[in-house]
Order: sequence, then C-alpha cells, then structure tokens
Amino acid sequence: MDKTVRRVTDIEEQQAETYRYWQSQPVGDRLLAVCDLSEAAYAFVANFKGAPAHDDQGLQGSPSRAERKRS
Repeated sequence: MDKTVRRVTDIEEQQAETYRYWQSQPVGDRLLAVCDLSEAAYAFVANFKGAPAHDDQGLQGSPSRAERKRS
C-alpha cells in the first residue's frame, strides 16, 4: 500500500487528488474499502447506542433478484 503523504492547500485539488487515488485502485480494493468502512460505521453506531457491534442475527431478509418480463 502506498503511504505517500501529500500536502494540499486547495480543497478542489484535494478532492481531485482523492478522486485520482481511488480511480487508480483496482475495483476489488475499492469494494473492500467500502465494506471495511461500512463495518466501521455500523460498529461506531452500535458502540454509540451501547449495543453489541456484531449480533448473531446476520442479514435481515433474504437476498432476491427481481426480473421483469421482456416485451
């Protein structure tokens, strides 16, 4: 992982640099980052509410796929 630190003073340049960084990452790495961030966010909320971060319920509902008829 690249640990290069860059100093940016312009907010637009910072946003452009962030965009360039994420576009340079493989899709799988971007998806893993989203998953890690989601887990961290849920753990933060659970900790804030005083609830366990990982309960045994898992996902609510079942995954499904809706298809529509082609005409």
